[in-house]
Amino acid sequence: MVIASNAFRDEEYLEPRALFDEAGADVTVASSSADVSEGMLGALVTPDVLLKDTSSSNYDAVVFVGGNGAREYWNNPVAHSLAKNIASAGKVVAAICIAPVILANANLLVAKKATVFNSEQMRLRSRGATLTGNPVEREGNIITASGPAVASEFAETIIQALAE
Repeated sequence: MVIASNAFRDEEYLEPRALFDEAGADVTVASSSADVSEGMLGALVTPDVLLKDTSSSNYDAVVFVGGNGAREYWNNPVAHSLAKNIASAGKVVAAICIAPVILANANLLVAKKATVFNSEQMRLRSRGATLTGNPVEREGNIITASGPAVASEFAETIIQALAE
């Protein structure tokens, strides 16, 4: 799970993390900083690894958590590379809230069905995504979700994709 160095959306991390743990997943939290990250609602998370030190070969999925801070990855080449490498290996790439912009800017959503927080729909559309307006959208191994209200459904969709 990739969280912003500050201002990630608490529910979009906490709810999926709990469901991943319950499903027996081995979760690694990556960020651009090793410092404790504070969520928009006050949750505190210490990353396990720096994003720059991750390798797609070590993971079955990458999940980009949303929140205002996720903007730091919109044009981040390390985040784009990780997402593209995971996707090209046929693994799960997921993003929620405003984080699907990361996937769009990495050119992973061209001609693909996707969803995003309302404020960022034009960004996805301008990068070639086909917006569905669904709360959670899955096309192949790419999963996007619209925001905190669907964090659990987002996580369940990821768990299902990993089980296939």
